[in-house]
Amino acid sequence: MSSILLILQKRIVSLAVLCCLLFVAETALAQITVYSGRNRALVEPLVDRFQAETGITVRVRYGGTTQLAVAILEEGRRSPADVFWSQDAGALGALHNGDMLLALPDSLTQALPPQFRNSAGSWISTSARARVLAYNTKQISAEELPASVYDLTKPEWRGKVGWAPANASFQSFVTAMRALDGEEKTRQWLEDMRRNGAIAYNNNNSILQAIEAGEVLVGLTNHYYIDRALGSNTNYPIWFAFFDAGDSGNLINIAGMGIVAPSRRVEQATRFIHFMIQEEAQQFFRDSTFEYPVTTGLAPGYRLIEDVLELAPEIDLDLLEDLDGTLRLLRQTGLL
Repeated sequence: MSSILLILQKRIVSLAVLCCLLFVAETALAQITVYSGRNRALVEPLVDRFQAETGITVRVRYGGTTQLAVAILEEGRRSPADVFWSQDAGALGALHNGDMLLALPDSLTQALPPQFRNSAGSWISTSARARVLAYNTKQISAEELPASVYDLTKPEWRGKVGWAPANASFQSFVTAMRALDGEEKTRQWLEDMRRNGAIAYNNNNSILQAIEAGEVLVGLTNHYYIDRALGSNTNYPIWFAFFDAGDSGNLINIAGMGIVAPSRRVEQATRFIHFMIQEEAQQFFRDSTFEYPVTTGLAPGYRLIEDVLELAPEIDLDLLEDLDGTLRLLRQTGLL
């Protein structure tokens, strides 16, 4: 009798251990790790909403987009990342070329216009931003602004233009210019801008501060920096304009996501990406971070992607992955 009890006790213990292991395994699958090049202050509210609505825990490693992309490539199949959230298309292209992104399901890729996903279907956009020309409304009118980014090399703009050659968004813009207009034309523009006294700043915010202080008259930047400033100061003296339709200066770049190839939580990662292109998240990007949503048909609001698509140049965002070529060109022209 005692031996039977002992056997039963062992079976009960084994069953309890098995249940614990299953619980641990299920809990592990109910969480994902995201490498995010997006600023924590901007996107954490959306991450919190996703966790609350799905019960899936999201562990986020925040950092620079390029830094995190390099980390994933170095980690290879050992990477703990399930999702890579990039600030631009170039880093996503680098991971795709390194075979570190999985093909996404049609439910994700077909939900967006073609210009907001890569041709291989391994990443999609979550929001977009436009390159614009910022200007001081107290010193110049929109009618006096140039029709093309190439016009900024003319004598009348000598010493009046701010730019940020060391900034990642500017470098993505130059990468696009190389793809759209060719290496030599881009090189000539960079050299002509430097000779025309364009003033280099560390980042986009510094450009806007310089415009406000009267150091320069205009600056090449992203649209949402002005929108955010206006959100806290309705008397902010800076606004922005686009160049003529199709001009390289009107590049629309994206923030986007892909599933990292070694992920064992593909279903949960897919749900996370899907959440970011639904109406709730898209309206958040539009109304809180002042970016453009990448889905069409949202209720009228502050920004709609339809407003700028017709102004943007047509470009395959896959081409923005050649950052090395852009860095080399910027060094050759003395801008880095």
